[in-house]
Parts: sequence; structure tokens; C-alpha cells
Amino acid sequence: MNNPFQEQLLKAGIATKQQVQKAKQDKKKKQQQQRSKKQTVLDETQLKAKQAAEEKASRDRELNKRKQDDARKKAISAEINQLIIKNCLQRDENCQVVYNFEHNNKVKSIYVNDEMRQQIMQGKLGIARIEGRYELVPVAIAEKIQQRNEHRVILFNDNHQQIIDENDPYAEYEIPDDLMW
Repeated sequence: MNNPFQEQLLKAGIATKQQVQKAKQDKKKKQQQQRSKKQTVLDETQLKAKQAAEEKASRDRELNKRKQDDARKKAISAEINQLIIKNCLQRDENCQVVYNFEHNNKVKSIYVNDEMRQQIMQGKLGIARIEGRYELVPVAIAEKIQQRNEHRVILFNDNHQQIIDENDPYAEYEIPDDLMW
């Protein structure tokens, strides 16, 4: 027996061996319970730390994905700008014919010559938007631009099938291609 107080109680006859053993067992049980409580507290804190780390990792992955998407969009936009700048048809002071077209439910216009106007109507030229202005590009380039970003090509192959509204009172009347606004 390592506890001198218990030895003194036994010698004096105040306590019995069974009481001493029971006291030892109770003491061991309390120590085990305290260890298990510490273990559960440690487990809970580890679990919370692990969850926090997982949440941070998922946020970081999402942020990284957004950054990659933004970088990819910027690269595509730069590529489209380069395609338009290198391949646009030059318009000079001879381009005095106004060609009107619709963009975002607004009528926009671009100055072209008669030859360019005919090519636009035949679907040989397309109109692409770059930095708030509109440029004429060949059909092959308009197709490439449309593959990368369909919103950058405003007018491309005007001979496409238009959606006909059933309630349109003017659906029977065809609009001539050479109509000047």
C-alpha cells in the first residue's frame, strides 16, 4: 500500500481492507472516466478541426475554380479580340451606306459600301462586336468567334430561319433584303 493515510486508518482499525479496496476501485473508475471524458473532448475538438479544414479546402477549391474560369474567359475574350482585329474588313470614307441591324433589342448601324452590304445580306460577312464597336469579319472568322462566344457575333449568315410568331399580323409579308431604313 502506497498511501500512508490508508495504512494509518487500517492500523488504527477505523477502516477495513474491503473499504480500502473499494476506495481504490472507486478512484480507478474516476480516473478512467476522466480519461474517457478527456478522450471524447479531444475527439470532438479534432472532429471540429477536421470539419473546419474540410470546409476551408472546399472554399479554396471553389475560389480556385472561379479564378480559373475568369482566366479562361479573359483568354477567350483576348483571342476573339485578336481574331477580329486581324481579320476585320477596313472601312474608309467610301463607306457611306448605313447598314442597320438589331442588337440587344436596339437598332444599331454601321457604315459600309454597297459591295459590303451585299456580302452581308448574302451571308458572306458577319458583324462582330469588339470593345463597344462593330466590325465586319468574313464568315469563317465569324464562325470561329461564334464557337468561342456566341454573344460577340451580332449578325452572321442572315439567311438563317427566323422564328415566326403565330400572332404576328405581318407574318405573311416578306421583308425585302435591299430595304433601306
